[in-house]
Amino acid sequence: MAAKCKTAGAMQCDLTRDVCQLKESVRSQGKQLGRLVRHMKMGCKKPPNQSTLKGLNPCLPCFKPDFLYHLGMDTATTNFPKVFGDVRFVCMGGTPGRMERFAYRIMKDLRLKLSPVTTLRNMADGHRFALYKVGPVLCVSHGMGCPSISILLHELFKMMHYAKCQNPVFIRIGTCGGIGIEPGTVVISSEALDCKLNPCYEVIVQGKIVQHCSKLDQCLAQELQSLANPCEVDFETVVGKTICADDFYEGQSRLDGAFCDYTSHSKTAYLLGLKGNGVVNFDMESTAFAALTKRANIRSAVVCVSVIDRMNGDQIRACPKSLSVWEKRPQELVSRYIRKVLLDEVNEAKKVNDVPARCVGGESEI
Repeated sequence: MAAKCKTAGAMQCDLTRDVCQLKESVRSQGKQLGRLVRHMKMGCKKPPNQSTLKGLNPCLPCFKPDFLYHLGMDTATTNFPKVFGDVRFVCMGGTPGRMERFAYRIMKDLRLKLSPVTTLRNMADGHRFALYKVGPVLCVSHGMGCPSISILLHELFKMMHYAKCQNPVFIRIGTCGGIGIEPGTVVISSEALDCKLNPCYEVIVQGKIVQHCSKLDQCLAQELQSLANPCEVDFETVVGKTICADDFYEGQSRLDGAFCDYTSHSKTAYLLGLKGNGVVNFDMESTAFAALTKRANIRSAVVCVSVIDRMNGDQIRACPKSLSVWEKRPQELVSRYIRKVLLDEVNEAKKVNDVPARCVGGESEI
């Protein structure tokens, strides 16, 4: 009798184990099926194996881990595909404060909301740049000048690569000095030129000068311009060439720097010559931004607001209130573009798949 009980108990244990294994198998298959259905609804068969960026350093797989020093991140402690894999837009501006304000604007315009246990925080721990993530949008500060923005772009491109991002769009949002245009005018750069009027970005590599083409995406510039409807916005938007200067004073022919070896007459003649060549503004980052994004196979645009007409002076005398109003103008245009792209994709998904799609107009958590 005892032997029979022992045998029955063993059979019961085996049955319980088999049931547990079956449940686990069904649960696992259910998860896989759910992932497959989601990918089919989104129009893809499986998650991407790699990003769409091209031409990156072939030695990247050798860095285990890879430290993104100026962002304070590394591949050992950050799950890049999970944290940044959904990024579609990278918006960049000079100062941390400007990009934080833009992050809150994007959150409002996309009708996103923070979960109760989450705050909008600077995700960069390198104390050099500020980085805020709002849904599919990264808002990042790049500092001033080509050296600063090039450091950031190198590390952002590696972030996109490790996160397996698909077709991200990079847009620089900032301020500029206008040439023959009213302060407050929004400028969409058609081309980024160096101070010799060449569409290239020069880097000295191992003692040799290397030039990279700094032409911007013309289709993207046109898309942005099409959203600047005069009936819907109360500011003027122009498209023109941008001169990227190496510094703020002599490189932009200002008369108010600590040094000045030219005259007011030669300055005016220089600016008139630029205007005659289709140049409408100065900035200090566009050639590096355009060249590096082009090398990485990334669509990019530069959208800035003029804070001064250099034909009428050199010092920025606009009041803080005016500067605050003007700063929001390129942000409004870029926000319109992001909303349009996302809404178009939602509508297309509804047509193709005939399934409920996430609506940009409804509230969703970041």
